Amino acid sequence: MEGHLAAVERALTSYLPKDDSQNTLYQIMEYACAAGGKRLRPVLALEFCRICGGDVQKALPFACAVEMIHSYSLVHDDLPCMDNSPTRRGRPSAHAAYGETMALLAGDALLNRAFEVILNPENRQGLPEKSVLLAAFALADAAGAQGMVGGQYLDLQSECKSIDLYTLERLQMGKTAALIRASCEIGCHIAGADDEKLDAARTFGTQLGLCFQIVDDILDATATSEQIGKPAGSDGESGKATYVSLLGLEEATGLADKRSEMAIQALAPFGGEADGLRNLTRALQRRKK
Repeated sequence: MEGHLAAVERALTSYLPKDDSQNTLYQIMEYACAAGGKRLRPVLALEFCRICGGDVQKALPFACAVEMIHSYSLVHDDLPCMDNSPTRRGRPSAHAAYGETMALLAGDALLNRAFEVILNPENRQGLPEKSVLLAAFALADAAGAQGMVGGQYLDLQSECKSIDLYTLERLQMGKTAALIRASCEIGCHIAGADDEKLDAARTFGTQLGLCFQIVDDILDATATSEQIGKPAGSDGESGKATYVSLLGLEEATGLADKRSEMAIQALAPFGGEADGLRNLTRALQRRKK
């Protein structure tokens, strides 16, 4: 899947607006998107398109749109009124570098730019209209009140409160897992996958998303700031509910193992074509940053 990562890195900023006026808004949009990171979500979109027999090149604008949504969410999450994080991916967060107001606007612009990209007729040539609409809906649904925004709301509402595992999972199903699930769905839609594979992709994305968040919580409690690229221990200090604070380190690790295995099991309909995704899942479960 390294080819997918390289394709996303080449294409991502090309879909951002540009002019010759040194527009600060455009600069922040690029700053947020060019900060590196795993590019997990766009890579998943491209890989699911591939294993479902689709044209990966046609899925590339959609994959980049997913990353724009993810980047916007990080810009807003880092704001003082949210998580108040001064760093992201080892460098100043957008609001720390450009100011809170400009970062807020840049996040809004990235959210809208994602849909400009996938609905631009030039970026969907040769694709059935139904595939485009289903992909756009999956992205909008994952980003909104039933997905990321709703998850962030529950996250803020849960600060300094005692919650149970059901509530925490519901929170993270929205905040983290929804966009990962949508990334897998989008690849399937662009490829025209059948319902069996689409359902399998959704299950995989949900389980991988929850595993990813559990590992994030473990790293927040055990890794250094240099390793994770943001202040370590910040979730605990702000009173956020995490898998580690709720379950303890050992039980949280066991739950991550379980979610990882469930994700891998969901890939059965794809056979050997999904071996790359199986390896990716194991690598994400074992990651140290």
